[in-house]
Amino acid sequence: MKVVIVGGVAGGATAAARIRRLDEKAEIVVFERSGYISYANCGLPYYIGGTIAKAEELTLQTPESFYARFRVDMRVHHEVTAIHPERKTVTVKNLESGSEFEESYDKLLLSPGAKPLKPAFPGMDTEKLFTLRTVEDTLQIREYIDKHHPESAVITGGGFIGLEVAENLCQLGMKVTIVESQEQLMAPFDADMAAFIHAELRKHGVRLALGHKVEGFQEQREGIDVLLEDAQPLHADMVLLAIGVTPDSSLAKGTGMELGIKGSIVVNDRMETSIPDIYAVGDAVQIKQFVTGTDTLISLAGPANKQGRIAADNICGGNSRYSGGQGSSVIKIFDLTAATTGINERTARAAGLGVDKVILSPTNHAGYYPGGKTMTMKVLFEKETERLIGAQIIGYAGVDKRIDVIATAIRAKMKATELQELDLAYAPPYSSAKDPVNMAGFMIDNIVKGVVKQWYLEQVDALPRDGSVTLLDTRTPQEYQRGHIDGFVNIPVDELRERLGEIEAGKPVYVICQSGLRSYIATRILAGYGYDCYNFAGGFRFYDTVKNDRCLIETAFACGMDR
Repeated sequence: MKVVIVGGVAGGATAAARIRRLDEKAEIVVFERSGYISYANCGLPYYIGGTIAKAEELTLQTPESFYARFRVDMRVHHEVTAIHPERKTVTVKNLESGSEFEESYDKLLLSPGAKPLKPAFPGMDTEKLFTLRTVEDTLQIREYIDKHHPESAVITGGGFIGLEVAENLCQLGMKVTIVESQEQLMAPFDADMAAFIHAELRKHGVRLALGHKVEGFQEQREGIDVLLEDAQPLHADMVLLAIGVTPDSSLAKGTGMELGIKGSIVVNDRMETSIPDIYAVGDAVQIKQFVTGTDTLISLAGPANKQGRIAADNICGGNSRYSGGQGSSVIKIFDLTAATTGINERTARAAGLGVDKVILSPTNHAGYYPGGKTMTMKVLFEKETERLIGAQIIGYAGVDKRIDVIATAIRAKMKATELQELDLAYAPPYSSAKDPVNMAGFMIDNIVKGVVKQWYLEQVDALPRDGSVTLLDTRTPQEYQRGHIDGFVNIPVDELRERLGEIEAGKPVYVICQSGLRSYIATRILAGYGYDCYNFAGGFRFYDTVKNDRCLIETAFACGMDR
């Protein structure tokens, strides 16, 4: 059996190694148009900033080492330009010599990945404008920085690459501005959770231009101007274009192969395309969203590697299946960690799901053990079925392990209430006896059983201030004086029983505290005396962060730029 693989990075390299482990006699040829194979895409921004010191540390294998171990013919600087399914060959161009030839195959695997979006903006040909996809791109950016010593940079796009490069350029001493057409960064997160990401970036001096669209670039003698649709141009010494990626499926388009979202390659759960003996994996393929079952694109290394293994199994006569992706991801933003899995609230509502949520602010380990750090967790579930459908967690420690637990629970199709039953490891330096994941389960269980009713951030402005409801803040007077929501009266939770006479019977009571715990206790006290109570999801800390972020964004629109 002869297998030809197009693309030698995540999915392609994984498939090649797996095929060899399953079939020692298979002939395996990999064509990679760049000069590197099996490299760490996710590590590229950290080479720019110097965290990864040597370029060779970005590559897990070389063509020589891959051949020595797996006897796979890895040909770099070779681009497959056409597929001929009728005669089971591909046309290949040697990018060094310019020569072309045909290569036959019994099985063909496509793993071309995704390419950066490059709109037809004016000024796209300037040498001060960069994209980041390959090792060569990284080396080019690093070389430019070392040669020209830029003092400022504009990054267009607020996704994973944009934020990681922003952090690394800041650490090189540059003044960095991120331009994003939406009013939030990091689209997998809901806007309320993204507020914590915005705050961390601003804290480290990154300027945010949210809700502004780029319409072109203009090279100047000193630097480059980023032209905005609705604001004054931004001037910088260099620009990174990171507005997103699109499936690199140009090779498939001329074959009659079935295509899907954004021209992606449609595959079944065996990673087979619509043409016999041709498989496809990675960022170029359309897959199923595990939670909703809808078609989607997920450009992440984890799914690409899994798909490569599955395709390899089936190429070698197996029957492996890919059950879809959840989009589980994590990102470091200076000192902050932000992670997500499943779908967010915005996506759930757009899909017509009856979604509810809990928002909590636990510490990463036992409160009495020194050094605890607060995290913010937003966990989503379907009201009717109690199905766990998504989570977003942002904090300074312990975020990654909690998101992985919830990602596993989603994959296991657990109910959200079952999070309270998980038997998770505990010692004071690592967790609490009631882990934050357990706490989310307890809270959801209370909601499902009707023990607690919630009110939410989006209701704040609509709450009547005419005396028809009671608005109650149960924090200490000192906390209340440092900031509170207009119209809320302050009765600390520990004084509540003695001051019940100040709360008029027969009116609904909307309660808030700093994190949601004291207000929960207050609602239970009040419920015991017959009051109709609602606990604020997230607490004042959550409200204050989101409100401040929105005020900054609105101010930015008024003056044309975020400060």
